[in-house]
Amino acid sequence: MTKAKTKNLVRTAMFAALTCIATFIIKIPTPGTGGYIHPGDALVILSGVFLGPVYGAAAAGLGSAMADIVGGYFFYAPVTLLIKGIIAFVSGHIFQGSVLNIKTDRVKLIACGLLNMFLVALGYLLFELIIYGPGAVASVPANLIQGLSGLIISGLLYMPLRNIINTVDRTS
Repeated sequence: MTKAKTKNLVRTAMFAALTCIATFIIKIPTPGTGGYIHPGDALVILSGVFLGPVYGAAAAGLGSAMADIVGGYFFYAPVTLLIKGIIAFVSGHIFQGSVLNIKTDRVKLIACGLLNMFLVALGYLLFELIIYGPGAVASVPANLIQGLSGLIISGLLYMPLRNIINTVDRTS
């Protein structure tokens, strides 16, 4: 295995663990839905940003699904794996410039955060409509707030994480 592949696998595992922890440890319950708002979506976005589409999707999907499993939301783990993986995959493409031709990192992060808001709300709504019927619409506002928190927190964490990753890259 090459040094680059090893580095990518280690970073993927680290981002999966960070995503799981950020999702599982800090929970703000959403009344009436049985769900919760968490800062894990920021790590979902940043997984795509720092790891690229493929490794980012793996880290975000697995980390988020692990949080569902550990937190007792087994039923949601497969759909969470899919939704969060897609968000990180597309975020990775946005940040690499292959989806949108955006020049500044800040605007790219905002685009990733808006994508996150849309896909979290839509993805869980579609899944819950099948399971719960029209009552699933009640979860949309909480999912939009969760997505907004991902946008804001990813903006706050981007520069410190970028600096850490750049420092590690220079020393290795």
